[in-house]
Amino acid sequence: MADVHSYIDTHRERFLGELIELLRIPSISADPAHKADVERAAQWLLAHLRALGLEAELWPTEGHPVVYGQWLGAPEGPTVLCYGHYDVQPPDPLDLWQSPPFEPTIRDGRLYARGASDDKGQLFTHLKALEAYLRTEGRLPVNVKFLIEGEEEVGSRNLLPVLEKQRDRLRADVVLISDTAMFGPEEPSITYALRGLCYLEIELEGPNRDLHSGVYGGAVDNPALILARMLAALHDAYGRVTVPGFYDRVRPLDEAERRMLRQLPFDEEAYKRDLGLEALWGEIGYTPLERATARPALDVNGLWGGYQGPGAKTVLPARAGAKLSARLVPDQRSEEIAALITAHLQRLCPPTARLTVRRLHGGEPVLVPLDHPALQAAARACEYVFGRKPYFVREGGSIPVVAAFDEVLGLKSVLLGFGLNTDAIHSPNEHFRLENFRRGIHTIAAFWREVARGN
Repeated sequence: MADVHSYIDTHRERFLGELIELLRIPSISADPAHKADVERAAQWLLAHLRALGLEAELWPTEGHPVVYGQWLGAPEGPTVLCYGHYDVQPPDPLDLWQSPPFEPTIRDGRLYARGASDDKGQLFTHLKALEAYLRTEGRLPVNVKFLIEGEEEVGSRNLLPVLEKQRDRLRADVVLISDTAMFGPEEPSITYALRGLCYLEIELEGPNRDLHSGVYGGAVDNPALILARMLAALHDAYGRVTVPGFYDRVRPLDEAERRMLRQLPFDEEAYKRDLGLEALWGEIGYTPLERATARPALDVNGLWGGYQGPGAKTVLPARAGAKLSARLVPDQRSEEIAALITAHLQRLCPPTARLTVRRLHGGEPVLVPLDHPALQAAARACEYVFGRKPYFVREGGSIPVVAAFDEVLGLKSVLLGFGLNTDAIHSPNEHFRLENFRRGIHTIAAFWREVARGN
């Protein structure tokens, strides 16, 4: 095992150069203009897996392809399914980047590029850990399968059919994912819970055209005002969601878990300073960290209606709309929550407007038992590399594929990430700490050893 870790440190500059090569490919899955670039990234990974000695192939989908690879040379060992994604978010707004998003640049011990942390850099820790084993010991202590998709940033819309079709090929004992954050730069973390997502778009239609507010104001209900009233009614004065039935399936936090969450080094004052806020808001009776990770939430993500240009235009808009997202916790289900919110909005909508609700996408919440053997193996791996026990954390965001792995393949996932919440993922100047890249490779290598050992 010492040779494996020595190899990682000896070759880390080359590893970094290879990652930079991958980061130069603008594999933006949301932009049809970059379809060829997404394909190029898939082909790059396919060639890289084969060069490492894996059996690898592309699985076509109705959208972007899935890259699959496997090394099955440990017949007595467990099998780990490694998931990641090679697509990235659009880089806009470009003028806020200090260096071009697809010209990777190193500054202050960080690698700046779109996809550096989400998820090419974190995915690459798995590939380089695998290389270290094969080049030093000639084998791994576990069997490894790679499933790398190109549509995570657009909702993994074609991955579920792949999981169902390739169920037998994807048989494994556990899933390993590095697409989450550590609690701090020196604080390794294992995510054991994710919130689910229910995303809706609503539109209100009033009169058959925009109206002069001087001629019609006061006589015709304004869709923008109707929308404001409806949205304001979605929460009560105590920060609770008013949708009937919204909390019915919420699994309560037990006191032991609340104590564990309170022990995390969360600095509320620093949190407010970072956000430029004087005060926080949320459901009464819960800490800010609990509200953001372990309790459900309903938020407005976008609003439109009426005149948006410079100066004044006295118009009463014919239409107004909003985008809503509900973050869900066990045992809420996205389809049921979508129906409950839709019914509530219909009750709130007056006869002076017509309401349309569209469900855009969703995903289910995830909770992995803290005593799961693979979770404990990950904890030992973190302690080996970082010299300290990791934190077990809940993540407020969603990774819909994690629930799919559980429901379709019957597999629990270990979410062992090496990014930071300050890495500016999805924002200008995304970056990945070089030290986290190095330690990530070491931790993945140690994880495979610990999983093979069992408890």
